[in-house]
Amino acid sequence: MGKIRTRVLGLEDVEKKQKAEQKQRAVEKKHKKGQATKVHLPGMKGGERLKAVEADEKSLEKMEKAKKLLEEKPFDSAQGKPSESKRKRKVKARLRGINYRKATKFVDKKKMYPLKDAIELLKKMKFAKFDESVELHLNVDKSGLKGESELPHSTGKTFRVKIVDEDVLAAIEKGKIDFDMLVTHPSFMPKLARFAKVLGPRGLMPNPKAGTISDKPQEVVKRFEKGSMKWKTEAKAPLIHQMIGKVSFEDKKLQENADVFLKSVGSQHIKTAFIKTTMSPSVRIDLDKT
Repeated sequence: MGKIRTRVLGLEDVEKKQKAEQKQRAVEKKHKKGQATKVHLPGMKGGERLKAVEADEKSLEKMEKAKKLLEEKPFDSAQGKPSESKRKRKVKARLRGINYRKATKFVDKKKMYPLKDAIELLKKMKFAKFDESVELHLNVDKSGLKGESELPHSTGKTFRVKIVDEDVLAAIEKGKIDFDMLVTHPSFMPKLARFAKVLGPRGLMPNPKAGTISDKPQEVVKRFEKGSMKWKTEAKAPLIHQMIGKVSFEDKKLQENADVFLKSVGSQHIKTAFIKTTMSPSVRIDLDKT
């Protein structure tokens, strides 16, 4: 049998005092057992309580140490590691090759060169052991520009064009795709439809906008074999990149290809133009002296 405590009834002051003492004893008892007490604060609803936990000296010391560490190295709780903003990053500078650094000495970055001089300069900077491509890189006034250009000379790149027939369909069905462009007569489109998932992602599916569906597919093939090409800006930037030949080409052929392509884009759209080979530094072109 537990302890028996007497309580005086009928006297309100005495009853309140006894109840307060009883609550105090209960709180002290819970503290001795290491339990948290529930506290009702002003403004809380009737059944709401907060747990009041009394921290010992060791817990307080740990909290102080943790506070100091957080001040020195902010912590990202989501990643479980020090905050990215305070972490020191070591970024290594890109070091170009010896030949490239030698080539840069030929180019004055502050200067604009006439197209003829720029092509001559590319030949002087050649150091790669393979036949490099010659490329034009244009900054234009807006995204979404596109067009078609027929270069007077081949770009030097092997461009495989095929006309759809039963043999080509059989090869595609076996997974053999040995062409860079597919041209078709409209009558073959229903048969090509089942290969749309294979050809579409590779940009090989014939379509009217690209001019690869025609009643006279042989004429389309001849046009593209001559050097006809479609160009457009990057999807998210007003930039155009185009190969116009090989560094082994005669200067005159490179210049004629470049002239035709620049005219196709239009001088009113071109803000700046650069020419370079696969491995060389870029040379800025003076568009007023092309």
